[in-house]
Amino acid sequence: MPTQSAIVSRQMLWPFILLATCFAAWGTAANMTDPLVKVFSKTFSMSALQSALVQFSYYGAYFCLALPAALINRRFNYKTGLLVGLAMAACGALLFYPASQTMLYSHFLLALFILAGGLSILETSANPYVMQLGCEKSATRRLNLAQAFNPVGTNIGVFLAATLILPSLNQADNAHRALMSESQLKAIVSSELSAVMVPYVGMAGCLILLWLCIFFSKSPKTITHTHTPSRNLTSAFKTLYQNKHYRFGVVAQFFNVGAQTCVWTYTIGYTMEALTTNEVTGGQVLQYSMLVFLISRFIMTWLMRFLSGAKLLRIMALVAAALCVLVITQVNLLGVVALMSISGCLSLMFPTIYGTALEGLGDDAKIGAAGLVMAILGGAFLPLLQATLIDTLDTASSFIIPLLCFLIVSLYGHHTRGTKNTHKHE
Repeated sequence: MPTQSAIVSRQMLWPFILLATCFAAWGTAANMTDPLVKVFSKTFSMSALQSALVQFSYYGAYFCLALPAALINRRFNYKTGLLVGLAMAACGALLFYPASQTMLYSHFLLALFILAGGLSILETSANPYVMQLGCEKSATRRLNLAQAFNPVGTNIGVFLAATLILPSLNQADNAHRALMSESQLKAIVSSELSAVMVPYVGMAGCLILLWLCIFFSKSPKTITHTHTPSRNLTSAFKTLYQNKHYRFGVVAQFFNVGAQTCVWTYTIGYTMEALTTNEVTGGQVLQYSMLVFLISRFIMTWLMRFLSGAKLLRIMALVAAALCVLVITQVNLLGVVALMSISGCLSLMFPTIYGTALEGLGDDAKIGAAGLVMAILGGAFLPLLQATLIDTLDTASSFIIPLLCFLIVSLYGHHTRGTKNTHKHE
């Protein structure tokens, strides 16, 4: 049974609150992005595969900027990483305004790439920083608690998309749009893209405010100290690569994020097919999924007082796989309920894999954190694969992709039973 240690001490409470706000910030951005796949598919009359480039740009940026973020943290400190990430993310969000004026899909993808690049730096810095705000025994629980504020942000993001973006979509489908005059179509597209721009520019203002709060706050002296000297990057990479426990954690995170992105990206499309409804209802179902995710995150953090993170990870991954079977075979209200329930299983996966993989890595955790954030690349590639299945088969059948992902995650949960990283220096 896990040792019950204080998750956050009183002296670390304010730094923890600021970091928890960062978790909510990137949750908001990520889940405003998920509905954009459906939005751009309709606005620009694209296939599922073409519109899935939204997720490719978003999570591809996470991959590209994670290692530079680790180098910033290694050279300076986690606070510097937070500030650089927030500044870059704010710039990306502001770029949605000129993109809405040019009405070019490529400009939105560029804005998303810069936004996500900043969030990658932010996440690479914030996750290990939270783990250091206390003793190592409670590090994974503390990360789960901080990550519990991520679904607060995801709910805000889905709410903004469901209230400001999706209702602004013109109901004309691709066939009707093809019959419109150029001026009519331009007016509709301009209105839809302006609706996309508003919440992102508003989010930029919030990111700038958070930047100011962190900039003027005093950096705490962390409790979790590492007494090992910094080594060169080649030695650090070699040690991490040879660590099977960490290496499998990166693989598991790749498939976990891929599964999560697939599930949330195509919730709207699946709901529209299963219930014969529109984007607004699909957005509401996605909102309910985020509420399930939020409530479950706090429940999972509480359960970790009694069960190990590895055991919960294994159980929830297997339950999620079983729910995927229902999604595929029951394309009706039961399938929609099963799809929403998957979010409850997803709630503990990212922080548990992250915390478990970094356990015992010492100073190498700064580089190791980058590898785990780079694994978010799964959110770029696997939705493309699922989109291909949607274009060739149907939305329900495409959920074989997250099903297989959850089975791989369950294997990691099984692998980590009773294991712990050992940190060796050469």
